Amino acid sequence: MTDTIARIKQGGKIFEIKADLEDALKLKKGDLSYIDVQGDRIFTNVNRGDVASTADLEIAFGTTDLQEIVLKIIKNGEIQTTQEHRDAEQEKKFNQVVDFLSNNAIDPQTKNPISTERLKSALNQSRINIKNTSVENQINDILAEISKIIPIKIETKSVKITVPAIYTGKVYGLVNQYKETEKWLDDGSLEVKVDVPAGIIIDFYDKLNGATQGAAMTEEIKK
Repeated sequence: MTDTIARIKQGGKIFEIKADLEDALKLKKGDLSYIDVQGDRIFTNVNRGDVASTADLEIAFGTTDLQEIVLKIIKNGEIQTTQEHRDAEQEKKFNQVVDFLSNNAIDPQTKNPISTERLKSALNQSRINIKNTSVENQINDILAEISKIIPIKIETKSVKITVPAIYTGKVYGLVNQYKETEKWLDDGSLEVKVDVPAGIIIDFYDKLNGATQGAAMTEEIKK
């Protein structure tokens, strides 16, 4: 177990808590709804042991409830992480990128899959900064860099989608990731052509159908 400090500046003052690092990160992601904090107290300086007054807590957070304040500090504040944790997270994201490319990319010259060793080497040579976000959201930037090192292409499925007007707000973020063209129709519905990596097409359809309750019309376009 590794303890960490989480802090926030609220109402012109610094407020801190000390808690388990993994629990704090899980709470921030929404995987936990409650964590224990050192001394069951909110501090103005954990290291000095300076405890925040109830008056300051009421002014800054509008409450003196411990868990409400802990949640606000974790969700909206800063969690200190160790270098070991940051390195582990970076390695995890690196491997996720390699897995994605291994399942979805080919060498366009040979039409063959690309080995994981070759992908890792190209990623390391490119020195691209892999962000702590989903692979799908940054894959185009990654491809732009490693295509300077090796020939690479993502196998995609082209799909024409028509989304009824009442669902366009719910699905626009999803289709916008892969959008090639879009057209807004007179009745407010949205017609888009998307290119989705073949390896995640089933997951894409699941998300699309979930957001539109199955009302979206799809047509695969042969290349």
